Amino acid sequence: MIDFQTVYDQSTGEAALEVGLTGSLLLECPIFNKGSAFSEQERSELGLLGLLPAHIANIDEQLTRTYENYQQKTSAQERYIFLTSLQDRNETLFYRLLQEHIAEMLPIIYTPIVGIASQHYSHIYRRPRGLYIAYPHQDAIEEMLRNAPYADVRAIVVTDGERILGLGDLGIGGMGIPIGKLALYTLCAGIHPATTLPILLDVGTDNQALLDDPLYLGWRHERVRGPAYESFVEAFVQAVMRVFPNALLQWEDFAKHNARLLLDRYRDQLCSFNDDIQGTGAVTLAGLLAALSITGSQLIDQRIVILGAGSAATGICDQLMAAMIAAGCPEMQAKAALWLVDSHGLVHAGRMDLEPFKRQYAQPLDRAVAFRLAQPTGITLADVVRQVRPTILIGTSAQPGAFSEPIIRAMAEHVERPIIFPLSNPTSKSEATPSDLTVWTDGRAIIATGSPFPDVWFGDCMFRNNQCNNVLIFPGVGLGVLASGARRVTDAMFVAAARALSELSPVAHDSAAMLFPPLEQVRQVSRYVALAVGTEAQQAGLAERTTPDELARRVDGLTWTPRYLRLKHKH
Repeated sequence: MIDFQTVYDQSTGEAALEVGLTGSLLLECPIFNKGSAFSEQERSELGLLGLLPAHIANIDEQLTRTYENYQQKTSAQERYIFLTSLQDRNETLFYRLLQEHIAEMLPIIYTPIVGIASQHYSHIYRRPRGLYIAYPHQDAIEEMLRNAPYADVRAIVVTDGERILGLGDLGIGGMGIPIGKLALYTLCAGIHPATTLPILLDVGTDNQALLDDPLYLGWRHERVRGPAYESFVEAFVQAVMRVFPNALLQWEDFAKHNARLLLDRYRDQLCSFNDDIQGTGAVTLAGLLAALSITGSQLIDQRIVILGAGSAATGICDQLMAAMIAAGCPEMQAKAALWLVDSHGLVHAGRMDLEPFKRQYAQPLDRAVAFRLAQPTGITLADVVRQVRPTILIGTSAQPGAFSEPIIRAMAEHVERPIIFPLSNPTSKSEATPSDLTVWTDGRAIIATGSPFPDVWFGDCMFRNNQCNNVLIFPGVGLGVLASGARRVTDAMFVAAARALSELSPVAHDSAAMLFPPLEQVRQVSRYVALAVGTEAQQAGLAERTTPDELARRVDGLTWTPRYLRLKHKH
């Protein structure tokens, strides 16, 4: 493992890093490398003389040069490759560049372009990052964890690559997601990159195109399932608890049949959460609370239809239920407001094909009959919209075009300000585009999407696109958990995060403004969310009680700023 230590000059108080690497090995370490910005003293002390051009640049010069090179890339995938290569060379410069151009570059390093990159992962692979834990090596999981490049791992994101965004089984290509998520932990919440660890559980793939690809880098085997899979994950969890007992683990992009199972099985054993379930639910709740402040109505008075009934949809239901119950709504009344529609139609208790995680949100059969919805061929989304007359329509189905013009117009007939959130990622999987939704509702809809879309002109009005982006939630949650020392992550922490985010909505001051704060404010947002999460953890008895000021100091103490520190040789 790479060793380093922060030290402070006794006379000036200036921070410096003591490192054990010198010469070309130091230049190969992205967490320490400054490129042309190493000082004369550092070049002399650290064996760098002759290895760098004579001019000593500052970071602003490097940013100018790097952004110029970035702009010369002619496709989004080339820009993704450029940025990840920069991350592998010089992490400080990478994060400074992203900070300077966050709105422009966030869609490149994460959705939607990370999906394209993940599909071609084995073809654009440059350098390893994180850990690849393959099923044939399950007896060496602990050894692999101890091979992580840095010892002080605090945040882990893990996937098995089976359900990457809305793109399905990408096998080892799923590694792009943990890498991207952890880059957002650092960019948006300041969690130090040397304390993060992306992990890919390689249990094979059922994607035949990957298995037939001669360049595919993963284990060439059909997916391991059933007891063998569960045993492998159990061995992984136990090894994490031994090697990194104080780390926060985020489950990411597992298939719906595993996502809820793993969350429920391990949430009380280690400090962990699932962003697809809880993070998506929280940012959606925050967006809905902001939208309802425009309409002047309450969450408990809504009729909510959700297309898709997988982990994201049930996670949204979890958060909506928790928020409604906290507002004094009885549980049965809260459940009655939620109508899920999957690929077989309305989710209701009369269906025999429902997985357990869907059944908890199934509408009673007698209620479906009362709404004249019981049809032998299945109850479609159009049927549900026509009969339920939803005030809120949410999409998590990854079915492009599923929110068709007739469905949207039918909804808009009965609602003055329909709230429509097509949340599926990437852009190609969205249930509808904001431009179509705006036209079909005569500009009355309040819209938020999962991926970025262009702003929309309707008549003389421009409608800014609201992206319901988990990046406004999960980095702050992670920061709050780590700063407070919370032993577990609860749904109540995500409700607290959602309420904190909704309090920062620009619509609180201007009803024509955006639902979410601009990305340029994401660090302030993450800090506010972290304080809310840490406070909830303390009140729930899951973290040491402190004063609000002390919690704020701990949050700020964990927040890393991408700037060059002086390097000193550790003898």
